Amino acid sequence: MKPGHSSEARGRRMATKGRPRPASTETAPVQDDIGVEARVVAGLLLNAALEKRNGLDEALSQPAARALAPVDRAFARAVAMAALRRLGEIDQILDRRLQKSPPEAVRTLMRIALAQTLVLETPAFAAVSTAVKLAERDPKTRPYKNLVNAVLRGVGRDGPGLTTAESNLPDWIAARWKAAYGEAALVGLALAAREEPATDLSLKPGVDPAAIAAAVEGEALPGGTVRTGRRGDVASWPTFDDGDWWVQDAAAAAPARLLGVKSGETVLDMCAAPGGKTLQLAAAGGQVTALDRSAPRLKRLTQNLERTGLTAEVVAVPAEDWDDARTFDAVLLDAPCTATGTFRRNPEVLRATRPAEVAKLADVQHRLLDAAAERVKPGGRLVYCTCSLEREEGETQIIAFLRRNPAFRTVSADPVAVGAPPEALTPEGWLRILPSMWAEKGGLDGFFAARLERAG
Repeated sequence: MKPGHSSEARGRRMATKGRPRPASTETAPVQDDIGVEARVVAGLLLNAALEKRNGLDEALSQPAARALAPVDRAFARAVAMAALRRLGEIDQILDRRLQKSPPEAVRTLMRIALAQTLVLETPAFAAVSTAVKLAERDPKTRPYKNLVNAVLRGVGRDGPGLTTAESNLPDWIAARWKAAYGEAALVGLALAAREEPATDLSLKPGVDPAAIAAAVEGEALPGGTVRTGRRGDVASWPTFDDGDWWVQDAAAAAPARLLGVKSGETVLDMCAAPGGKTLQLAAAGGQVTALDRSAPRLKRLTQNLERTGLTAEVVAVPAEDWDDARTFDAVLLDAPCTATGTFRRNPEVLRATRPAEVAKLADVQHRLLDAAAERVKPGGRLVYCTCSLEREEGETQIIAFLRRNPAFRTVSADPVAVGAPPEALTPEGWLRILPSMWAEKGGLDGFFAARLERAG
């Protein structure tokens, strides 16, 4: 059984297109004594995630969440994440039983309850009973307690009925992805959006993937990444203190490998935080300068450099404003983007992203690419990447860049050599990694990457 897939999965499942859905891998305790307050916080987290990007993480730092015991806080987060991943399906189930839409607070109570029973397999009596108690507590929801009880018990009695995975994607995003990648790919992306991903580890050169995989009860993936179903604080995992690995999605590890850094080469990582790619470049023997506009986010990079025994020059400055005349053998630009390719780990990005952001960030990427080009020595190379599935942030950027910069040319990628799925290679020689690829291994984040070389 692959890491991240529960051997305990059982009970009623939502279905897609008439077929049973894959078992949920969302990790959470289901003890009956987890209190009402944990469900309250789950609702707060869900609504915060729907209101704005990073809202869920911000809500976790609020007093209501901090007041919970760690196990209850973990449960609240797991419920909110499960509801986010299955929001469209949950709403399909609710709308079939509601003659008119209730107040949002009432819908939140029912969303949280169904996320527990249909995804996390919490006993139905516990989830329904708690939802009714919560409805009674608030004067705004109290008039609807009988409705909450009737709807949730009806779902438990009759079953959820058929749902479609595509309903979990906002309509405008589904339309974009269908146009860009086709109907079959859209279905695969929607199925990938349902599932909680495993944890991937990147290793220092010379570290045996089989040994790390055995230590963390995982498996080695192509390219050397180790994937594990372990959850919780990674600092408590076996071999963490040895400094031989760091957490990094398998797809996120591909761009730094694509850059092909050799020992002693000078390397610039232009948007470095949180630092996984910087660690890869330093581990390859590069003399790395890591830039990022966010000093707080660079703290994690500095801590990981110390833990792994690697070195890099770390500078807190916007990359386009860096006042330094140096040029480099290799430049990596992991540009700010909508991050729609990370929806497996961050399901809220699909709800928080707005169409206007795509064009706004594409302009930022345009400027950063031109700034990156000026940092590449003659004969040097540049890798541009984003964790976005939007073509304006990937393919379109490179097409326009090559028109503006005739001194650069594409160097075709070898997906197998960099640990990417073979089908990720585009006709142009770039990489377009979709989260639905490697589905049999548990998928991976969505990425675009292109390697460019400057004329000598």
